[in-house]
Amino acid sequence: MVNYTNRVMVALESCIGHEIAWPDRQERPQSAAHFASLGFPGCVGLIDGTLVKLSQRPRDDGETYFDRKSNYSLNVQVVCDENKRVIYFFAGMPGSCHDVTCLRRSSLWDRLNSPQLFDFGQYLLGDSGYVPLEHLVCSYKRTGGDMDKVSFNTCIAHARVGNEHCIGILKARWHSLKEIRTQLKNAGENAYVIRWLQCCVILHNYLIWRKDDWSEDDHPIELEGEDEFRRSPHGVRDTNRRGIERRQEVQDLCLAFNRRPGGLLYR
Repeated sequence: MVNYTNRVMVALESCIGHEIAWPDRQERPQSAAHFASLGFPGCVGLIDGTLVKLSQRPRDDGETYFDRKSNYSLNVQVVCDENKRVIYFFAGMPGSCHDVTCLRRSSLWDRLNSPQLFDFGQYLLGDSGYVPLEHLVCSYKRTGGDMDKVSFNTCIAHARVGNEHCIGILKARWHSLKEIRTQLKNAGENAYVIRWLQCCVILHNYLIWRKDDWSEDDHPIELEGEDEFRRSPHGVRDTNRRGIERRQEVQDLCLAFNRRPGGLLYR
């Protein structure tokens, strides 16, 4: 059984470049058009982190895997498009690590300014667990009672439901992601679990591409949402001036769009 499982994983991994792929310059305008209809012109994807629970405490540095929900877990970063297809993911960091810390350790961090990922004016949309960058627009950690900021956070939460559904469907389809039963004792087992997660994502994308008939009535999903414990860790602040300016630009466009008749904020 172990041999057959490994062979299937090897076969799935051979498809990774096709099944988990960032949209190219011809595909990104389609995503941007979808998110423009929600008030976010230029957005080409949604980013979020999720915790994948471990059934046992890892042998080495186990305390670093103890997360805000009092479980041992891995932090997995997921970027998806408007069709809930995963276009990038990064796994392996302990559950106690903050989303922005995991992002900084990923290969995506060094490529956030790459023209291969973004054209002019394009960006990802995230929650307050991240910091604003030129190509990453996130919600405010603290609004200070500013109604424009409150309204902007509401619009982002409305748009980000797609990412929450993506993660929810991923975990509902593959129940092993609700709790990994392999104890992490060494680097090899850690690598195996990451491969397992990767294969689940490949299968998730495969079924979406083939228009698998998914019914939330038959297979209810659990939405994780955002909580107060996902604020940036100590020492990480909104210090990127261009990122702050970019967020303000997107906020102005978003509020103008959603305050029109028929918009999310129209009264």
